[in-house]
Amino acid sequence: MDVLQAMKTFTAVVEAGSFVGAMDATALSKPAVSRQVSDLEAHLGTRLLQRTTRRLSLTSEGQAYYQRCKEVLQAVQEAEAEVASSTVQAQGRLRIGAPQTFGALHLAALWGRFAAQNPQVSLDIVLSDRVVDLVEEGYDLVIRIARLPDSSLVSRPLARTRMVLCASPRYLAQRGTPTHPHALAQHDVVSYTYWSSGDVWSFQGERGEVSVRTHSRIHANNGDTCRAAALADQGIVMQPDFLVYADLRSGALVELMPQFKAVELGIFAVYATRKQLPLKVRRLVDFLVEALQVPPWAA
Repeated sequence: MDVLQAMKTFTAVVEAGSFVGAMDATALSKPAVSRQVSDLEAHLGTRLLQRTTRRLSLTSEGQAYYQRCKEVLQAVQEAEAEVASSTVQAQGRLRIGAPQTFGALHLAALWGRFAAQNPQVSLDIVLSDRVVDLVEEGYDLVIRIARLPDSSLVSRPLARTRMVLCASPRYLAQRGTPTHPHALAQHDVVSYTYWSSGDVWSFQGERGEVSVRTHSRIHANNGDTCRAAALADQGIVMQPDFLVYADLRSGALVELMPQFKAVELGIFAVYATRKQLPLKVRRLVDFLVEALQVPPWAA
Protein backbone atom coordinates (compact mmCIF):
# COMPACT_ATOMS: atom_id res chain seq x y z
CA MET A 1 0.00 0.00 0.00
CA ASP A 2 1.18 3.51 -0.84
CA VAL A 3 0.71 5.12 2.59
CA LEU A 4 1.23 8.67 1.36
CA GLN A 5 -1.39 8.24 -1.37
CA ALA A 6 -3.76 6.70 1.16
CA MET A 7 -3.24 9.69 3.45
CA LYS A 8 -4.10 12.03 0.57
CA THR A 9 -7.25 10.01 -0.19
CA PHE A 10 -8.32 9.91 3.47
CA THR A 11 -7.81 13.68 3.77
CA ALA A 12 -9.84 14.26 0.60
CA VAL A 13 -12.70 12.13 1.98
CA VAL A 14 -12.74 14.08 5.25
CA GLU A 15 -12.71 17.46 3.52
CA ALA A 16 -15.33 16.45 0.92
CA GLY A 17 -17.53 14.77 3.52
CA SER A 18 -18.08 11.63 1.44
CA PHE A 19 -16.40 9.02 -0.73
CA VAL A 20 -18.23 10.34 -3.78
CA GLY A 21 -17.10 13.89 -3.03
CA ALA A 22 -13.48 12.75 -2.85
CA MET A 23 -13.56 11.34 -6.39
CA ASP A 24 -12.89 14.70 -8.06
CA ALA A 25 -9.99 15.55 -5.73
CA THR A 26 -8.31 12.16 -6.11
CA ALA A 27 -9.27 11.23 -9.72
CA LEU A 28 -10.20 7.78 -8.38
CA SER A 29 -13.41 5.77 -8.61
CA LYS A 30 -15.63 5.45 -5.54
CA PRO A 31 -14.62 1.79 -4.93
CA ALA A 32 -10.94 2.76 -5.18
CA VAL A 33 -11.40 5.62 -2.70
CA SER A 34 -13.24 3.33 -0.27
CA ARG A 35 -10.62 0.61 -0.66
CA GLN A 36 -7.72 2.96 0.07
CA VAL A 37 -9.33 4.23 3.26
CA SER A 38 -10.15 0.67 4.38
CA ASP A 39 -6.58 -0.43 3.66
CA LEU A 40 -5.27 2.54 5.65
CA GLU A 41 -7.46 1.61 8.62
CA ALA A 42 -6.23 -1.98 8.43
CA HIS A 43 -2.63 -0.76 8.23
CA LEU A 44 -3.11 1.43 11.32
CA GLY A 45 -5.20 -1.16 13.17
CA THR A 46 -7.91 1.36 14.06
CA ARG A 47 -11.11 2.79 12.62
CA LEU A 48 -10.78 6.33 11.30
CA LEU A 49 -14.30 6.91 9.99
CA GLN A 50 -17.76 5.98 11.23
CA ARG A 51 -19.86 5.06 8.21
CA THR A 52 -23.65 5.24 8.04
CA THR A 53 -26.00 5.27 5.07
CA ARG A 54 -26.40 9.03 5.45
CA ARG A 55 -23.01 10.43 6.41
CA LEU A 56 -19.42 9.92 7.48
CA SER A 57 -17.92 11.13 10.73
CA LEU A 58 -14.45 10.97 12.19
CA THR A 59 -13.62 8.85 15.20
CA SER A 60 -11.42 10.45 17.87
CA GLU A 61 -8.47 8.55 16.41
CA GLY A 62 -9.51 9.68 12.94
CA GLN A 63 -9.61 13.33 14.01
CA ALA A 64 -6.09 13.17 15.43
CA TYR A 65 -4.79 11.31 12.38
CA TYR A 66 -6.44 13.79 10.01
CA GLN A 67 -4.59 16.69 11.66
CA ARG A 68 -1.31 14.80 11.34
CA CYS A 69 -2.04 13.99 7.71
CA LYS A 70 -2.54 17.67 6.92
CA GLU A 71 0.82 18.52 8.52
CA VAL A 72 2.64 15.74 6.67
CA LEU A 73 1.09 16.58 3.31
CA GLN A 74 1.87 20.28 3.76
CA ALA A 75 5.50 19.41 4.57
CA VAL A 76 5.72 17.21 1.46
CA GLN A 77 4.26 20.02 -0.66
CA GLU A 78 6.77 22.53 0.73
CA ALA A 79 9.67 20.12 0.18
CA GLU A 80 8.63 19.58 -3.43
CA ALA A 81 8.31 23.34 -3.94
CA GLU A 82 11.81 23.92 -2.54
CA VAL A 83 13.34 21.31 -4.82
CA ALA A 84 11.50 22.68 -7.85
CA SER A 85 12.42 26.27 -6.97
CA SER A 86 16.14 25.51 -6.94
CA THR A 87 16.08 25.27 -10.73
CA VAL A 88 13.65 28.14 -11.37
CA GLN A 89 14.38 31.85 -11.24
CA ALA A 90 12.31 34.04 -8.94
CA GLN A 91 10.63 36.93 -10.69
CA GLY A 92 8.29 39.84 -10.12
CA ARG A 93 8.12 42.88 -7.87
CA LEU A 94 8.91 42.59 -4.15
CA ARG A 95 7.54 45.28 -1.83
CA ILE A 96 9.57 45.27 1.38
CA GLY A 97 9.10 47.32 4.54
CA ALA A 98 11.78 47.88 7.18
CA PRO A 99 12.52 50.22 10.11
CA GLN A 100 14.42 53.33 9.05
CA THR A 101 17.65 52.98 11.02
CA PHE A 102 17.98 49.22 10.75
CA GLY A 103 17.11 49.35 7.07
CA ALA A 104 19.74 51.98 6.33
CA LEU A 105 22.51 50.52 8.50
CA HIS A 106 22.17 46.79 7.99
CA LEU A 107 19.92 46.08 5.02
CA ALA A 108 20.87 48.71 2.44
CA ALA A 109 24.14 46.97 1.56
CA LEU A 110 22.34 43.62 1.12
CA TRP A 111 19.83 44.60 -1.56
CA GLY A 112 22.41 44.79 -4.34
CA ARG A 113 23.60 41.26 -3.56
CA PHE A 114 20.06 39.93 -3.54
CA ALA A 115 19.24 41.71 -6.82
CA ALA A 116 22.38 40.30 -8.46
CA GLN A 117 21.39 36.78 -7.41
CA ASN A 118 17.79 37.27 -8.59
CA PRO A 119 17.97 39.40 -11.76
CA GLN A 120 14.28 38.97 -12.61
CA VAL A 121 13.10 40.39 -9.27
CA SER A 122 12.53 44.14 -8.83
CA LEU A 123 12.65 45.67 -5.35
CA ASP A 124 10.37 48.33 -3.85
CA ILE A 125 11.87 49.16 -0.44
CA VAL A 126 10.04 51.39 2.04
CA LEU A 127 11.75 52.51 5.27
CA SER A 128 9.45 53.60 8.07
CA ASP A 129 9.30 53.13 11.84
CA ARG A 130 5.51 53.03 11.63
CA VAL A 131 3.96 49.58 12.05
CA VAL A 132 2.43 49.01 8.63
CA ASP A 133 -0.52 46.77 7.76
CA LEU A 134 1.24 44.17 5.66
CA VAL A 135 -1.84 42.96 3.79
CA GLU A 136 -3.78 46.20 3.43
CA GLU A 137 -0.74 48.15 2.23
CA GLY A 138 0.44 45.52 -0.21
CA TYR A 139 3.74 44.44 1.35
CA ASP A 140 5.22 41.06 0.45
CA LEU A 141 7.47 41.08 3.51
CA VAL A 142 8.31 43.43 6.37
CA ILE A 143 11.12 43.46 8.90
CA ARG A 144 9.89 43.89 12.46
CA ILE A 145 11.88 44.41 15.65
CA ALA A 146 9.80 43.29 18.60
CA ARG A 147 9.57 40.92 21.53
CA LEU A 148 7.13 38.78 19.57
CA PRO A 149 5.74 39.35 16.07
CA ASP A 150 2.03 39.51 15.22
CA SER A 151 0.64 36.01 15.83
CA SER A 152 -1.81 36.35 12.92
CA LEU A 153 1.11 36.50 10.49
CA VAL A 154 4.00 34.17 9.66
CA SER A 155 7.46 35.13 10.88
CA ARG A 156 10.99 33.84 10.73
CA PRO A 157 13.67 35.03 13.18
CA LEU A 158 16.71 36.69 11.63
CA ALA A 159 18.72 37.97 14.61
CA ARG A 160 18.52 39.37 18.14
CA THR A 161 19.28 42.83 19.46
CA ARG A 162 19.47 44.18 23.00
CA MET A 163 18.66 47.66 24.20
CA VAL A 164 21.72 49.45 25.60
CA LEU A 165 21.72 52.34 28.07
CA CYS A 166 24.56 54.69 27.20
CA ALA A 167 25.86 58.28 27.16
CA SER A 168 28.90 60.25 26.03
CA PRO A 169 31.95 60.52 28.32
CA ARG A 170 31.59 64.33 28.37
CA TYR A 171 27.97 64.20 29.52
CA LEU A 172 28.93 61.77 32.29
CA ALA A 173 31.84 63.98 33.35
CA GLN A 174 29.45 66.94 33.65
CA ARG A 175 26.49 65.20 35.27
CA GLY A 176 27.93 62.12 36.95
CA THR A 177 27.56 58.44 36.12
CA PRO A 178 24.34 56.79 37.38
CA THR A 179 24.81 53.45 39.10
CA HIS A 180 21.14 52.51 39.62
CA PRO A 181 18.11 52.94 37.34
CA HIS A 182 16.34 55.17 39.89
CA ALA A 183 19.12 57.74 39.37
CA LEU A 184 17.91 58.23 35.78
CA ALA A 185 15.08 60.38 37.15
CA GLN A 186 17.68 63.10 37.87
CA HIS A 187 19.30 62.94 34.42
CA ASP A 188 18.48 64.29 30.99
CA VAL A 189 17.43 61.52 28.63
CA VAL A 190 16.91 61.37 24.89
CA SER A 191 13.89 59.16 24.28
CA TYR A 192 12.48 57.33 21.30
CA THR A 193 8.89 58.32 20.53
CA TYR A 194 7.72 54.83 19.53
CA TRP A 195 9.08 53.09 22.64
CA SER A 196 6.16 50.98 23.86
CA SER A 197 6.36 52.01 27.53
CA GLY A 198 6.88 55.71 26.81
CA ASP A 199 8.98 57.53 29.40
CA VAL A 200 8.94 54.59 31.83
CA TRP A 201 12.14 52.57 31.37
CA SER A 202 12.39 49.10 32.89
CA PHE A 203 15.39 46.93 33.67
CA GLN A 204 15.96 43.47 35.06
CA GLY A 205 18.37 43.33 38.00
CA GLU A 206 19.48 40.67 40.45
CA ARG A 207 16.47 41.43 42.67
CA GLY A 208 13.92 41.58 39.89
CA GLU A 209 12.49 44.31 37.69
CA VAL A 210 13.23 47.97 38.33
CA SER A 211 11.24 50.73 36.59
CA VAL A 212 11.82 54.48 36.55
CA ARG A 213 9.96 57.40 35.01
CA THR A 214 12.46 59.41 33.01
CA HIS A 215 12.36 63.07 32.02
CA SER A 216 13.06 63.54 28.35
CA ARG A 217 15.01 66.55 27.19
CA ILE A 218 14.62 65.41 23.61
CA HIS A 219 11.95 63.18 22.04
CA ALA A 220 12.60 61.79 18.55
CA ASN A 221 10.85 59.25 16.37
CA ASN A 222 14.13 58.20 14.79
CA GLY A 223 16.98 56.25 16.39
CA ASP A 224 19.70 58.06 14.44
CA THR A 225 18.49 61.36 15.89
CA CYS A 226 18.61 59.94 19.42
CA ARG A 227 22.13 58.63 18.85
CA ALA A 228 23.29 61.98 17.43
CA ALA A 229 21.93 63.82 20.47
CA ALA A 230 23.78 61.45 22.79
CA LEU A 231 27.02 61.95 20.84
CA ALA A 232 26.45 65.72 21.23
CA ASP A 233 26.42 65.29 25.04
CA GLN A 234 22.69 66.00 25.38
CA GLY A 235 21.73 63.09 27.60
CA ILE A 236 21.37 59.37 28.17
CA VAL A 237 19.84 57.15 25.50
CA MET A 238 18.52 53.62 25.43
CA GLN A 239 19.00 52.33 21.90
CA PRO A 240 19.53 48.94 20.24
CA ASP A 241 23.06 47.60 20.03
CA PHE A 242 22.76 47.35 16.23
CA LEU A 243 22.73 51.19 16.22
CA VAL A 244 25.33 52.07 18.89
CA TYR A 245 27.74 49.11 18.78
CA ALA A 246 30.43 51.03 16.82
CA ASP A 247 30.21 54.00 19.22
CA LEU A 248 30.60 51.67 22.20
CA ARG A 249 33.65 50.03 20.64
CA SER A 250 35.27 53.38 19.84
CA GLY A 251 34.47 54.89 23.24
CA ALA A 252 32.30 57.66 21.79
CA LEU A 253 29.51 56.28 23.97
CA VAL A 254 29.81 54.44 27.28
CA GLU A 255 27.44 51.68 28.37
CA LEU A 256 25.81 52.33 31.75
CA MET A 257 24.77 49.84 34.42
CA PRO A 258 25.32 46.65 32.42
CA GLN A 259 24.26 44.67 35.49
CA PHE A 260 20.72 45.96 34.89
CA LYS A 261 19.47 44.38 31.67
CA ALA A 262 17.13 46.23 29.38
CA VAL A 263 14.81 44.37 27.05
CA GLU A 264 16.12 42.09 24.30
CA LEU A 265 14.22 42.08 21.03
CA GLY A 266 13.95 39.77 18.07
CA ILE A 267 14.42 40.86 14.46
CA PHE A 268 11.90 39.02 12.28
CA ALA A 269 11.01 38.64 8.64
CA VAL A 270 7.21 38.76 8.61
CA TYR A 271 4.91 37.73 5.76
CA ALA A 272 1.24 36.93 5.34
CA THR A 273 1.09 33.17 4.87
CA ARG A 274 3.20 30.05 4.63
CA LYS A 275 0.85 28.37 2.14
CA GLN A 276 1.63 28.92 -1.54
CA LEU A 277 4.51 31.23 -0.57
CA PRO A 278 5.76 32.97 -3.73
CA LEU A 279 9.23 31.91 -4.76
CA LYS A 280 10.48 35.53 -4.67
CA VAL A 281 9.51 35.80 -0.97
CA ARG A 282 10.99 32.41 -0.11
CA ARG A 283 14.27 33.38 -1.76
CA LEU A 284 14.37 36.70 0.11
CA VAL A 285 13.70 35.12 3.51
CA ASP A 286 16.41 32.49 2.98
CA PHE A 287 18.82 35.20 1.82
CA LEU A 288 18.21 37.37 4.90
CA VAL A 289 18.58 34.42 7.29
CA GLU A 290 21.98 33.62 5.81
CA ALA A 291 23.13 37.26 5.57
CA LEU A 292 22.34 37.97 9.24
CA GLN A 293 23.58 34.67 10.62
CA VAL A 294 26.43 36.52 12.36
CA PRO A 295 25.28 40.16 12.56
CA PRO A 296 28.05 42.79 12.83
CA TRP A 297 26.82 44.11 16.19
CA ALA A 298 27.14 40.61 17.70
CA ALA A 299 30.47 39.66 16.11
